[in-house]
Amino acid sequence: MAMVKKSMDGNEAAAYASYAFTEVATIYPITPSSPMANHVDEWAANGKKNLFGTSVKLMEMQAESGACGALQGAAEAGALATTYTSAQGLMLMIPPMYRIAGLLLPAVMHVAARSVATSTVSIF
Repeated sequence: MAMVKKSMDGNEAAAYASYAFTEVATIYPITPSSPMANHVDEWAANGKKNLFGTSVKLMEMQAESGACGALQGAAEAGALATTYTSAQGLMLMIPPMYRIAGLLLPAVMHVAARSVATSTVSIF
């Protein structure tokens, strides 16, 4: 089989790689991570299969904290779960992140950083 090459930006590459290993994706689209969530949403809606032969179950929430809370719930139920967020959104996910860490749950957060800053919303 010949190798297929495709040009894509970083958000699409992250979404492409994560889609293969994800059963549940919890999203709240927020720039600059919106393209990751949009790609996953489009692929799931079109029935694209992951490595397990199923489509990703996507849940769009009303806030970043809700997306992280749903991530926790999916992980507790035993699903391979992921979410996509920005540096600013990560700050809003801190309380649920403590619960996820305290329960030792496996989950993946894909974070798109707008810039390296020294402000209070910097993830550094």
